[in-house]
Amino acid sequence: MPRVKLFDENEVLTKAMNLFWKQGYSATSVQDLVSHLGINRASLYDTFGGKEQLFKKSFELYRKINLEGVMHFFETRPNVKIGFSELFHTAIQEDILDKDNKGCFAVNTTTELIPNDKSLLLILQKNKRDFENVFYNYLKKGQESGQLSTTQDLKSLATLFYTLYNGIRVVSKTRPNKKESSDSINIVLSLLV
Repeated sequence: MPRVKLFDENEVLTKAMNLFWKQGYSATSVQDLVSHLGINRASLYDTFGGKEQLFKKSFELYRKINLEGVMHFFETRPNVKIGFSELFHTAIQEDILDKDNKGCFAVNTTTELIPNDKSLLLILQKNKRDFENVFYNYLKKGQESGQLSTTQDLKSLATLFYTLYNGIRVVSKTRPNKKESSDSINIVLSLLV
């Protein structure tokens, strides 16, 4: 008779995501996962396939939540200039309030595990493309609605804004000066005319 799972897979995946995000892949042991997730080793391996597979599933959950969150954020802000400004300033504020100083899970994964893991490299490249496409579509919407009259290449701006967004998350791990970060954001946003 097959065993019945006594845990919610999505809940366990969310807990794993938060643990990997806080500690990183290498610093998280299987015992850490067992203790933190409240499941036994057999369940971890049977359900998720082991530490590496659990990490990738956790990271995929993070990507999905993060991408959908940014898309929704933009949908609720019809003014493109204000939308980007609020996105960048929200990132600064979230990082300041994060007592664990986690930064961005995608950035952390990039710096910890690339170039040694080719499958993760492909996932991170897709993550970059996905975010750049969201940024590009939002910029294009602003241009088409007459909010932006910029002659700048929108694809290049989307890449720049993605780089800035991730840079904010990297610098946040060192507890940067909020005013310096805000001043940098304002300079970049001046490209949106």
